[in-house]
Amino acid sequence: MENSGYTTLTRQAGLMREMRIVANNIANSATTGYRQEGLVFSEYVKSVEGGSSLSMGQGNVRHTSFQQGALTQTGGTFDFAIEGEGFFLVETPAGERLTRSGAFSPNAEGDLVTFDGYRVLDAGGTPVFIPPGAADVAVSADGTISSEGNPIGQIGVVQPLNAREMVREDGVMFRADDGYEPAEQARVLQRFVENSNVDAVTQLTRMIEVQRAYELGASFLDAEDQRVRSALRALSQ
Repeated sequence: MENSGYTTLTRQAGLMREMRIVANNIANSATTGYRQEGLVFSEYVKSVEGGSSLSMGQGNVRHTSFQQGALTQTGGTFDFAIEGEGFFLVETPAGERLTRSGAFSPNAEGDLVTFDGYRVLDAGGTPVFIPPGAADVAVSADGTISSEGNPIGQIGVVQPLNAREMVREDGVMFRADDGYEPAEQARVLQRFVENSNVDAVTQLTRMIEVQRAYELGASFLDAEDQRVRSALRALSQ
């Protein structure tokens, strides 16, 4: 295969990865706390002796948009949204994780948990406990939970030390290997949840663009294949 074929194949592989990412964004456009993903393409250029340089593009680096999503009022006592930068801290079987999805509820033991049953933690890593029979539960902007005016705990809102290096897990969970610190500027809103920050119209438009680009690459490979076959037939005669 000539260099043009290899160049097109690397481009096609990157476009396939981007298509999967865009499709996943669209599928999660209504998922609470979901962060939109994108793909970064890079170019590798190598000089060729006696000819023009060879350029090959690759799409290998995924990036996440942390833009604030729209807030929806639910009226749920244990529905929370973060206004500004920051994440809720939760405990999973694999360790502590960060999320913007704040649709919580107390479990049978009184621990505040996520939809998947993971315990919500305070900034110190201790599970948030809601006493049985707690009435008039309210949450202040700093995450402090009170019942009938008496503080009973605080929801941990943290900021990763290196947001760009966070690893996405199961859609709305992130692993922060470099650690985190309290998010001092974030505000917790009760009876609200944060919507996905996916721009569905833009993503649909991008899906069409990627599909057309992939079809163009496929047409080039088909034409190149026919050219090589024709050349081989001519040489064999």
